Amino acid sequence: MSSRRRRRNRLPAEAITLDVSAMSHEGRGIGHIDGKVAFVDGALEGETVSALYVRNRSQFSELKVEEVVSPSASRVNPPCEFTPICGGCSLQHWDTDRQLDFKESVLLEHLQRTTNLAADSFQLLPQIKANTTHYRRKARLAVRKVVKKGGVLVGFREKYSSFITDMNDCQVLAQEFARLIQPLRDFLIGLKANSDIPQIEVAVGEKTRESMEELQVALVIRHLKALCEDDKELICEFAESENIDVYLQPAGIDSVFKLYPTESAERLHYFLPEFDLCVSFHPMDFTQVNAEINRSIVSRAVSMLNLTDEDVVLDLFCGLGNFTLPIAKHCQAVVGIEGSEEMVKRGQENAEHNGIDNAEFFAADLTANIDAKAWLKQPFTKILLDPPRSGALEIISQIAKLGANKILYISCNPATLARDAAELIARGYKLNSVGVMDMFPHTTHVESMAEFILESKEL
Repeated sequence: MSSRRRRRNRLPAEAITLDVSAMSHEGRGIGHIDGKVAFVDGALEGETVSALYVRNRSQFSELKVEEVVSPSASRVNPPCEFTPICGGCSLQHWDTDRQLDFKESVLLEHLQRTTNLAADSFQLLPQIKANTTHYRRKARLAVRKVVKKGGVLVGFREKYSSFITDMNDCQVLAQEFARLIQPLRDFLIGLKANSDIPQIEVAVGEKTRESMEELQVALVIRHLKALCEDDKELICEFAESENIDVYLQPAGIDSVFKLYPTESAERLHYFLPEFDLCVSFHPMDFTQVNAEINRSIVSRAVSMLNLTDEDVVLDLFCGLGNFTLPIAKHCQAVVGIEGSEEMVKRGQENAEHNGIDNAEFFAADLTANIDAKAWLKQPFTKILLDPPRSGALEIISQIAKLGANKILYISCNPATLARDAAELIARGYKLNSVGVMDMFPHTTHVESMAEFILESKEL
């Protein structure tokens, strides 16, 4: 590297004091340094902070708080001691109600900028919120043997770094797993393969309908080399002592194998008691990370669909039937569509297990043209969409042709929701109501629900 480039990349070592005038959509404070925009991690609007440079770009600078000189009234002490370095959360220093207000403002800003709708042209739904600690039941944690740390690290990546946070607890992961972080670190160092395990995936399910607070932890251990029998035996002993399920994921093989206990099925469960449903899933399946919030979202969705015995519902991006199965309890029929064949099988399995015979599941690429699909030929009165972060733009024009009188859109990205809302409005739908749900407290993730009503069939 040339001396000129080294000078250009060198960051100022001294902390700088600045006033924070606003918040970015990423939850960072916005200030200015000699007229240049500065994004400050850990800062809140209205604060004066002392901050250190993290990156310095031509258009803006990135900094992190070193000291809060004048705090905001909404600043709180983070519940987790690892917050300053851990990249798993970014907003623990902010009052949780204010966090959700911020997410709501981000959603509304995206909608109003993209659709040009006035703020009073649609209803704002009450925020959905619940416990903000120990809520997370799915996570992917990095693992690495670090001699300098005297063992194996298990955790989220550090902020602005590829290093793994040196943590022995977590205030957002389900407590049943959070308590295992240190025992897991102590155990892994004793394996011969302690340098060959880069990742552990965590999934947590509920043991019984009667006591949903009793949870079952499953770990999926990814390993780069084949494990010897001694290591497998040690893993089984650890799993037995901690009463957890363990799966193995060999590198280069597109499969996951259950190691312990072998006598039980490769399934975890969660319950939707309002609908008398038990939903089974494999630890590697996509499920919502926040079970309490998910139950509230499903309840609101079914209520807002206002279903009758005559309704035929189309559930797009249906996964394993999280919405499909509750909807089936309140309508004539529901068709669930998902891109993954494996998840379609899971949906069918869950329908059969719960005695539901008016739900059908089909696999289809929902980013492609679906006009020729046989299941699309029947009339649908209502549609539910729950797409990934990329949204549902490719399918909006196709479903708008169906003329369903209501479309309910569950979103995990306000930018793509706003984009798709504009498309639905252009095709005769009215945005009737919208609201946020706190699926990921302490992060900038915005989960929302939008209700569209058909106004015109000029599509």
